[in-house]
Amino acid sequence: MEARAIQRHIGVPATKVRQLIDLIRGKPVGEALTLLQFSPRPVARVIEKTLRSAIANAVNRDDETPVDADDLFVARAVADEGRVLKRIRPRARGAANRINKRQSHVTIIVSDGIAAESAVSDGAEVAAPEAAAGAEA
Repeated sequence: MEARAIQRHIGVPATKVRQLIDLIRGKPVGEALTLLQFSPRPVARVIEKTLRSAIANAVNRDDETPVDADDLFVARAVADEGRVLKRIRPRARGAANRINKRQSHVTIIVSDGIAAESAVSDGAEVAAPEAAAGAEA
């Protein structure tokens, strides 16, 4: 079972966000939260808030199939580029330089691994006939 959380228009460039996202991808949520809590980077607080939201979405999704937060791990974490705010900085002799204030969007998907395993086995059965058909052509 998967659950996701999206945080949009973060005032930090996607390249800086990806450095932290790469640290938590594939880790259990407890370990990922610990890494983010002790990270000195200010954007770690935003990523931590998004991760906590994804965990809450997973825990509160279904009443029939309860999910324990300790069983979750970060299945996917992506930092995409958002809009760019274009600003002008005056320079000498009447010239001007452009300042790009970049933003980013963060998507975090947590999973307990149960649905992912069944999807992989179903996908493998579907992919095999397509590969054979492509080899004949």
